[in-house]
Amino acid sequence: MSRANYVRKKFYSVYRDLNRQTYEAEKRRLQAELLKLQHWAVENKKRVAITFDGRDAAGKGGTIKRFTEYLMPHHSRVVELGVPTKKESRNWFRRYEQQMPRKGEIVFFDRSWYNRALIEPTMGYCSERQYRYFMKRVLTWEEKLIANDLILIKFYLSVDRDTQLFRFKERIVHPLKYWKFSKNDERARAKWEVFTKYKTQMLERTSSEESPWVVINANDKMYARLACMLYTIYHIPYIERQTFKPLTGEELPSKYRIEIDGVPFSNLSFRQYSILERMTRQR
Repeated sequence: MSRANYVRKKFYSVYRDLNRQTYEAEKRRLQAELLKLQHWAVENKKRVAITFDGRDAAGKGGTIKRFTEYLMPHHSRVVELGVPTKKESRNWFRRYEQQMPRKGEIVFFDRSWYNRALIEPTMGYCSERQYRYFMKRVLTWEEKLIANDLILIKFYLSVDRDTQLFRFKERIVHPLKYWKFSKNDERARAKWEVFTKYKTQMLERTSSEESPWVVINANDKMYARLACMLYTIYHIPYIERQTFKPLTGEELPSKYRIEIDGVPFSNLSFRQYSILERMTRQR
């Protein structure tokens, strides 16, 4: 079977064209499930790595922010590596092995080791030999990590040319986002077709049954964030029977209350409530 057959192009039609109020309510429901997933990972010493790759302005950082907003910070981490040193460039896989999650930890990669399959060859930052070596070895490397009990999800956030240009223009004039735009973004955009060639090769050659690519249409940021979260809670078996249903209309309360040994605790966030509730169950 061609490796391209393992690429999962997920489309959740239920999340199309949501208004802001519905989006916010559904996001909270999914974030509550992600916190349950994190509790499961901590209690069972699971190691979870979730990667987000895509073009500039695809929404990788914003999506990760929504994932981590209510997670316990001591058991989660975001990895966004800068320009590699010469030594790191020669020892590419080692660079990322050092960032893999410990037991009971979830790590989010804002761009991953697949920089070597995407932006590096596009911009000439690696040699043809380095690129070929990576493409030949990456699946074997990933499958070895998975065999050693790593749970891995690989998201590719896909945006079209017009959407990227709109977001670039928005960044340039935004008083809080202008720093996100750089001359390097312009240079990469000028090589759109070259990047597309490498992206196609990556998806076709580095997807397997154990380590598939999950492609999410990210032209709509709200859709992409919800779709990634929904896929994650459906993919990771943190409960025996998954009963979560999208858009039930149910809204989580904004504040919670619990009583422990006759002492009331009120005005709690969901994270505070869930920690206290878990402590009472373990007594």
